[in-house]
Amino acid sequence: MLVLHQIKKQYGKNAVLREVNLQAANGSCVGILGGNGSGKTTLLSVLGGILRPDSGSFRYEEEELFANAKRRRALVSFSPQANPLMEELSGFDNLLLWHDRATVARGLAPEGVITALGAAAFLNKPVVKLSGGMKKRLSIAIAVLREPKILLLDEPTAALDMEGKAQFYAYLKRFTAAGGTALFVTHDFAEFAHCDRLVFLRDGVLREIPQPESAAAAEALFL
Repeated sequence: MLVLHQIKKQYGKNAVLREVNLQAANGSCVGILGGNGSGKTTLLSVLGGILRPDSGSFRYEEEELFANAKRRRALVSFSPQANPLMEELSGFDNLLLWHDRATVARGLAPEGVITALGAAAFLNKPVVKLSGGMKKRLSIAIAVLREPKILLLDEPTAALDMEGKAQFYAYLKRFTAAGGTALFVTHDFAEFAHCDRLVFLRDGVLREIPQPESAAAAEALFL
C-alpha cells in the first residue's frame, strides 16, 4: 500500500500543494488529472526526490520514504515529462549512465522491458538523431529497467505513435499485474481507461473522481 499524507509544497506565497492525501493499493494505476500549473509535475517531483516537500509523509508498506533516500531510490522510479537524456551519447550509453551492463542485458532479452517498449532497435544511434517518440521510449526504459515497486509517470505517452502507446500500455498492465503501483499524470481522455482510479488536483488538493462516461464528461472536469 502506498500512502501520501498531508504533503505540502510552497514557493514563496504560492502554495502549490496544500494538503495532498492518497492511498493506492499494490497493483493499481492511479490517473492524476489537473489543469496546467495545478501542481501535478510538482507532486511527482516531490515523490521522486527531485524536490523537497515542506511537510507530509510518503509511506510504502509502512516505510517512510521521505526520511530514507536510499530506500526511495530502490523502490521508486520517475519518468519525467522533459527529456532527461544526454544528447551526445548513444541510446545504449545513456542506459549505462543509470544501470550496469547486466541489468541492461536483462532489459534487452526477448522478454525484457527495453525490448517490450520497442527501444532496442535504435540504441546504437546518438540520441540527438532520434525522433521525439524514440527518446520517450528510451526515457521510459531507463525509468523502469530496475523494476521499481512504484512508478511515477508524467505524461509518458506524449510524442509516442500508436505502436509506442500500445507497447507502453502493455508494459503498464504487466507492471501492475506483478504488484507494482503507478501514478500516471495524463491529459489524454483516452488514457483514463488504463487507470483503475482517477484523482483530480485542484487548488493544491487531490480529490477522487469517478471515471467519466464520455469525452464530454471528461472535458467538464476542467470547467
